[in-house]
Amino acid sequence: MRTTNTFGIHFILRENRGKNGLAAIYMRIVVNKSRSEVALKRQVALADWNEARGQARPKNDELRKLNTHLEQLRGMMAGHYQELQVNKKVITAEVLKNLFSGVKDSEHTLHAIVEYHNTNMKDVLARGTMKNYYTTASYLKEFVKVEFKRSDIYLSELDYSFISKLEHFLRRRQPEDHQKKLENNGLMKHLERFRKIIRLAVKMGWLEKDPFSLFQLKFNKTERGFLTVAELNKIESKKLTIERIAYVRDLFVLSCYTGLAYIDVMELTPENLVQGIDQSQWIKTTREKTRIAVNVPLLPQAAKIIQRYKTHPKAIAEGTLLPRISNQKLNSYLKEVADLCGINKTLTYHVARHTFATAVTLSNGVPIETVSKMLGHTTIRTTQIYAKVVERKVSDDMNMLRERLSSAPVRSNNRRSISKLKFNKAS
Repeated sequence: MRTTNTFGIHFILRENRGKNGLAAIYMRIVVNKSRSEVALKRQVALADWNEARGQARPKNDELRKLNTHLEQLRGMMAGHYQELQVNKKVITAEVLKNLFSGVKDSEHTLHAIVEYHNTNMKDVLARGTMKNYYTTASYLKEFVKVEFKRSDIYLSELDYSFISKLEHFLRRRQPEDHQKKLENNGLMKHLERFRKIIRLAVKMGWLEKDPFSLFQLKFNKTERGFLTVAELNKIESKKLTIERIAYVRDLFVLSCYTGLAYIDVMELTPENLVQGIDQSQWIKTTREKTRIAVNVPLLPQAAKIIQRYKTHPKAIAEGTLLPRISNQKLNSYLKEVADLCGINKTLTYHVARHTFATAVTLSNGVPIETVSKMLGHTTIRTTQIYAKVVERKVSDDMNMLRERLSSAPVRSNNRRSISKLKFNKAS
């Protein structure tokens, strides 16, 4: 968690904002890596400005007075910064800009709480999780700019209507470039992250009432994709001659027998292979996503794959158990694996983790508590999703059996046996 901030005040010129051949002077406020600019309503000729020093060239009294004014502003902003530090207030470039502009309670804005959360959590949460929070933050900025024609909004202005309008805005939003349009569950994840940030504001006393208290997130139920035992065996036994395809297949199978996510597999080192309590080989690591310890006994299928690649030159050079490959390439090549193996399912690396939970462990009688521990879930409720998938598979299979039994012709000797059975019971 960040305890110190980098702070700086710089004076710059904007030629396109000046008049009569002069350039407008702006004050740039920098806190950490965020910055904000404010117009000072002062102008100067380009020839009279020292860009390196960020001040006027003191050629005459007027320019010397300008430099004095700029230094006074710098001192005033430094004073605001020190005051915020002493009072342990959140410090952002936007907060300091608002203080300069005389805006009261400037720290209690939407932008401030989002930046406070992301700044303090970036060393706590996984990179992928933080990337999602940054995307949520960009959507919030875009929404406020479009809906309110402002760069920020006070937390006290947030209500149920704000969240409802945000939801509709995200549903209607047209993506740019190669981005996909937000589907319902993706949209709800953004609102879920926003809700966590708002609850932080409530806990810190920045907001009296949670505007999400009456708002309900509505996720669509989705089936977790996984392979059957027959499909997994088909992938394992398929002879693949293309090296990159064979390697991706092996990585996929490895996760089918360990339950490890992509990033956790890529980060494995020889130190993660240890002797377990049963004297056999285990993988002991920490999930990148949740920072929860994961201990998985190595099944023979997984051990064989690790043994195959641990002496690979690229793995040795990187100090990892397996040669690294990007997630994008991995999932792209998995489509080829599915085609070559005749698997009519969308194959992604995460399907391997689901397959470990369903076809490999739960379906073979491994207790759900044990599976939850190996998957590194924070709560067993997450693992229960897989248990429901297994139960549904059992239900579907039994329904098929019922249909076959009901449609099968009944032999005459069976009828006699049944009649005889009824007669015997009656007697």
